This record gives sequence, structure tokens and C-alpha cells, in this order.
Amino acid sequence: MMRFILVHGGFHGGWCWDRVVPELEKLGHEAIALDLPGHGERRAERPVNFQGRIQPILDILQPGDVLVGHSGGGYDIAVAANHAPEKVGHLIFLAAGLPIEGKTVVEATGGATEQDESGHARAVQLMDDDTGMLRFISLLPDGTMDWTSRDGARDFFYHDCDEATVDWAFSKLSPGISPFPEEKLHLGAFWEAQLPRSYIHCTQDRAKPHAMTKEVVRRLGVQPLTIDASHSPFLSRPAELAALFMEAVGMKPIGPLLPR
Repeated sequence: MMRFILVHGGFHGGWCWDRVVPELEKLGHEAIALDLPGHGERRAERPVNFQGRIQPILDILQPGDVLVGHSGGGYDIAVAANHAPEKVGHLIFLAAGLPIEGKTVVEATGGATEQDESGHARAVQLMDDDTGMLRFISLLPDGTMDWTSRDGARDFFYHDCDEATVDWAFSKLSPGISPFPEEKLHLGAFWEAQLPRSYIHCTQDRAKPHAMTKEVVRRLGVQPLTIDASHSPFLSRPAELAALFMEAVGMKPIGPLLPR
């Protein structure tokens, strides 16, 4: 039996894995879907850095666990793995990002920052906007970012889901945490560990730029798996996704994990 720790992406929470957890359990495995601070049931919490953001992962991480990170959750599982590489059995990046050594997450996604009056950096663009998705994201004064459109959520996250699922998922979205625009990530233990890892590409993905996907796959040094789904296969194809996780944990890298 394996144990999967499922980490959501931006605006989402542990709820997004509700259909995948029972599918993994049917296959004889344990699955834990987390809310990171600032999301889901923990939306009122405001972590001040990545250590605080990923602490819930470290609190439950056990030797041999499989960390699954969706979308922005790819950064979170990489940071968590840097803190405890000896406990990680496998990393699965699902339509996910990957940190760049010595860079902020905003820089790693092709975004931009500017300094405010106090001299602190703030995110003014969160990612490369090749997809046009940023028109549905508002940066709020408290450092969070809000998703503003139900139809935008359907088009970019859930276009292969039924309308009832779209309504439910949109009702659960919470303001996302701005990705700490000042914090440069130094993940020496993560790069050195060269942990077992895999990548799952969603072939209908409208949220993540394809160029970014290709770059992450290159730096992971893996042959990607694919699923014919939107950015959210945990809602549209949960059984197929669970089965793909089984395949993913059996894969080995074809090249080194690259810090840059």
C-alpha cells in the first residue's frame, strides 16, 4: 500500500481531490488531501513565507509518501521535499510548475514584480500570460488574488466538466495567496537528492502555457505521461487519473533534475 499526499494548486483546496481519494482507496492505497494555509478551510490563514505555507505537508509526511502537486502545488511539493527529502518516495507533478534555483515563484512562472513605497516587492503579473487567463485574476490589497469569473473558471479550469461540477467547483474557490514575490527559493537538498519523479501533462490544458510545460518536463528529466483532460482531471477523469498515478510511481527519470 502506498500513501498519497495530494496538494492543490492556486484558488483551490483539498476539496478538489474529493473524487480522486475514493478512486485511490479502491486501488488499495491511502490518500490525504490537504488544505494549505490561505486555501479551502484554512482560507483565513496568512502564511508569511513558504516554510509556513508548506508546513502542513511536513507535519504529516512519512517515509515513502508520494507527493502529488497540481499546478502551483508543484512549487509546494518541491519546497516540502527540500525540507525532508529522505521521507519522499516519489513526486508527481500534475500540470504543475517547478521552482528555479535562486528565483522567486513569480520569476519562475514568467511573471513580474514592482517595489511598493516601503521598498518591498509585490507581484504585478503572476505568470506568463500566453493563455490570457490573467484577465480573470485580481490582485487584492491584502496580498491575495481573487478569481473573478465563473465562466472564466469553466473555460480555463473545467471545460470538460458538466455544468453542475463547474458550479460546485467555482463556489469552492478561495482567494489565492500571492506567491511571496520577495522570497527567492534555494532548494539545494532537493536538487541534490534527485528524487524519483514524474510529470502528467493534461493535453486539453488551457491554463498552463505549453512552453512552460515543456520547460518543466525538460528540467525534471522525465518522459511525461498524458491524460486527455482539462487542467482539472481530478474532477473530469478521477478514475483514470488515479490509475495514472499508479503508472507514474513506477517510472524512472531519463535525465537529471536541473536547478535551472
